[in-house]
Formats: sequence, C-alpha cells, structure tokens
Amino acid sequence: MIALLGFLTIGLFLVLTMTRRVSVLTALVLVPVLTALAGGFGAEMGPMILAGLGKVAPTGIMIAFAVLYFSLMIDTGLFDPLIRGILRLAKDDPLRIAVGTAVITMCVALDGDGASTFLITVSALLPVYKRLRMSPLVLTGVVCLGAGVMNMIPWGGPTARAMAVLKLDSSQVFTPVLPAMVIGIVWVLVASYLIGLRERRRLGTVSLPEPSPDPSRGSSSEPSSERAAEFVAGDGPGTPLAPPRRHPALTVFNLALTVALLVGLILQVMPLPVLFVVGFAIAALVNHPSWEKQQELLDRHAKSVVLVTTMIFAAGVFTGILTGTKMINEMATAFVNIIPDSFGGHLPVLVAITGMPLSLVFTPDAYYFGVLPVLAQTAGGFGIESAEVARAAILGQMTTGFPLSPLTAATFILVGMSGVQLGQHQRFIFGWAFATTLVMTVAALLTGAISL
Repeated sequence: MIALLGFLTIGLFLVLTMTRRVSVLTALVLVPVLTALAGGFGAEMGPMILAGLGKVAPTGIMIAFAVLYFSLMIDTGLFDPLIRGILRLAKDDPLRIAVGTAVITMCVALDGDGASTFLITVSALLPVYKRLRMSPLVLTGVVCLGAGVMNMIPWGGPTARAMAVLKLDSSQVFTPVLPAMVIGIVWVLVASYLIGLRERRRLGTVSLPEPSPDPSRGSSSEPSSERAAEFVAGDGPGTPLAPPRRHPALTVFNLALTVALLVGLILQVMPLPVLFVVGFAIAALVNHPSWEKQQELLDRHAKSVVLVTTMIFAAGVFTGILTGTKMINEMATAFVNIIPDSFGGHLPVLVAITGMPLSLVFTPDAYYFGVLPVLAQTAGGFGIESAEVARAAILGQMTTGFPLSPLTAATFILVGMSGVQLGQHQRFIFGWAFATTLVMTVAALLTGAISL
C-alpha cells in the first residue's frame, strides 16, 4: 500500500504540473502532504518535512548566492564578450545558436556538477536567446541534453554513486561505456541541430536590433553591458539595469574572481555554498562599495532568487515526505518484484531503457542506493556481473533524466533561471532525452559494454 501511495503521489504531481492545473511549488508541497495524511502519517509528517528541508538547505543557499553572483557579473558586462563571440559565430542564426549552446554546455559540464552547469550556461546564454527572440525552451532543452550526457563522467553523480554502492572502479564502469558516451555526444549535437533548425524555421534568420546611438558613449554597434542586462531582465526595451561600463581593471578583477570560483568548485577546496557566499560578498563589495548600491543590487535581483529558492525548498518537502514515509523504498522493491524471471537475462538492457523515465520517480540517492543494489543482486542470479548493471544504470537513470526530474534540485535552477514551466520543459525535451538514452544503449550493445 505504501508503494501504491508513492506511485500515486508521483503520478498526481506529474499530471497536475504537466497539465498546468496548479503551480509546481504548490504541487510539490500539497500533493505529498495530502497523500501522507491519507496514508496515516500525519503525526510524523512534521519531522519528515524538516528532514527534507535540512537536506536541500545547502543547495538552496548555494543557489541563492550563485544567482546573485552571476546576476552581478551579467550586470557588469562580464559575459558581453562571450555573447558577442557567439553572435558573431552564429551570425544571428538560431540553428547555430542551438548547436553552440550544446557545445558550451558540454564544456562547462566537465566539472560534473549539474547545478553549476545550469547556473553558468543559463547566465551566459539567456541574454543571447532573448536578443534573438528564441524560445527559452530551446535553451533549457539543449542544455538538458548536453549536461545529461556529460553527467556520465566518473566524478559525475550517477557514475560516482554506482561505483560507490557496488564497490567498483571507473575502469569497470566508465571505461567500457566511453564509446557509447562519445556516440551520445554526437547525437546531442545532431539533436541540437534539428531543434535549432526547427527554431530557425519558426523565426527565420533574425536581424539584431542596433542599440540607439548615445552621444556620451559614441555610436558603437557592439551591444553594451547595459543592453545585455536589459535583455536578461526582460523582453523589449526598458530602462537599463546595469551600471555603466567601468575601468577595465574591474573587468579583469571580475574575470579573475569568476575563474578562481570555478577552479575552487572543480577542486572542491570548500563546499559549494561557501564558495558562492564568499564569492558574492567579495564581488558585491568591489563592484558596489557603498551600502546604497549593494542594497539596490539585492532589490534588483530579489525576484529571481525567491523564484528559484522557493522551488528548492518545496522540493525538500516533497522528497522529505517520500523518504520519511518509506514510499521511495517500497516503490523500489515493488519495481524489482514485477520483473519476470524470463526477463532476467535481459536485465541490463531493461535497466538502461527504463532508467531515464524512472528518474521522474526516484531521487538519485534512492535509485542508486536503493534500487541498483537489488537489481545487481537479481542480475547476479542470472550470471550477469554487477559492473554491467552499473553501466546500464548510468546510460539512462539520471544521465538524461536528471534535468527533467522534479526530484532533483538542479532541475529547478534550469527552469527557474530560464523562466519556463517545468511541465513545458518536460513535454518539449522528454522525447529527445529518451532518444539519447536509446542511442547510447544501442551503442553500448554494439560495443559490448552491456549484453542483450
């Protein structure tokens, strides 16, 4: 009954959000609360929710200060050269922009952290999409595909969890699927080309608006930092939100600070929330020395911070209840129990194909620490090595599913910063993401990483 209650909770949430009956935040809180009450867990619900909030608190803190940090960097024009470079290479072509988005995402995603990947890519590329009037769904969709495939690297979440729980090393799990990952990267480029082609047909080749001449600044046609920030804040013309471009030394400082922050992130010199808290404080002090300017900065970007962080904490309520009531554990057991014995020899392929859709039902920890050991033990009874099951798992579960799952905090960074609805994002990219899993699964079969 608890497993059934869990599946009902997930199903009801997906239906309500994908059909836009209620907001994602409302559904994340009220759906699990109602099902927990229906299951007789009312007395224990408070501690469960607090435990869930405690687990997502570091992520929420990190996101709040990361959004503030990158918003400040956009205001100061740090990303203007990158934006101009992309526009020059793309020549105002939505197709090239889409492919460029995939390339940039896969480069940034080498750090193995989905949250930082989304923060960096969306901060840098959203102004480009708004300038060209491209759909933000193209941005979230292409970033989803690129980050998903790159999440297979050994220091990424799925592979690291699979190796840890089954006591394997990267030579057993990652190395055999490397050819499939390369094929997946090629497929992502093809998919971004096709998505961009569709967007090009919708928009045509766009001519960028030239900024109005300003006698005090000259008549340069290059987009200014004010203009970039204007498009970050919203569509259409308006009062520029960013300060005028200042001394080049300040730009050099901002670039050095951002590079140091990213290096610290990759080397894990400090926890991610600490890095962004300290980094933002330093950036705010240097770029806005006065109290009034710092307060104006916070007021300007408060809406973005609230929109993203409230989603994270609402997700904490959702996962807290599902974990505390043991719904996730029971769903994992129920899933394994329904696998017929005749399918046992085909378990790796089954794990690979079902992994991506199951990311909508299970958190990464629940799948890898709850479901995967049971699957590996079951496969062992059919003479299948646990390493093969691990390779199958990382081909699908959370590899292309994590930027779609409502159970993963990073998903709300992607959709929140891009200004799209989770349900819209899921409908737009689910087919492409599932196709990525299928392409990599076929490649893994052909290269012998998994067996049929």
